[in-house]
Amino acid sequence: MSLFNRMETVLKAKMNKIVNRMEDPRETLDYSYEKQLEMLQGVKRGVAEVATSKKRLQLQRSKLMQSIDKLSRQARDAIKSDREDLARLALERKGALEIQVQGLDQQIADLEKEQDKLVAAEKRLSTKVEIFRTKKETIKAQYTAAESQVKINESVSGISEEMADVGLAVERAENKTEDMKARASALDELIETGTLDDITSSGDDIDRELAKISAESNVETELAKLRMEEGK
Repeated sequence: MSLFNRMETVLKAKMNKIVNRMEDPRETLDYSYEKQLEMLQGVKRGVAEVATSKKRLQLQRSKLMQSIDKLSRQARDAIKSDREDLARLALERKGALEIQVQGLDQQIADLEKEQDKLVAAEKRLSTKVEIFRTKKETIKAQYTAAESQVKINESVSGISEEMADVGLAVERAENKTEDMKARASALDELIETGTLDDITSSGDDIDRELAKISAESNVETELAKLRMEEGK
């Protein structure tokens, strides 16, 4: 296979996929049903045309039969009047018309056979079209139901995915909260043990030592005052 043929095959395959995605089977079924109705209407028109043609021939035959009857009477009247020549002429014309009638009878018989065939074909086709219509509506209903189910499942699937994302977000938030609580607890413990200075306390180490010395000096002063008051 040449490169061009391979490319053509690939393109056809891709086009078929695109058509399959775009095609609505309900529309295809309706279109097929319309085509079958058109065929059925065509057969019915054929039946009507054959019946019309047969009727025209029958009318023509009826006129010929009237002429034949008239010629028969004329021949009889001519004989009564001793006009054998006129009788012979009337009978000759009558014979010619009878030949035409025979031809018309054959044509009418052929048209009747054709009409019977078309009527039978119309009945068969009408039955098939009705069966197809019933099956078409059933398939369309099933397809619509399946399509609705797919849409519902897709919606449920979308909600499930969204809820899953929400659940992950909540879980991450809970984990971060627990991490912050653990960190705060650890910091409190370090501050209490003195491992980590409390950033809320004022002063530094020198200030604390000076305050301690001042407190001790005040205590000694108070003790000395009490000794003097007591005479000791």
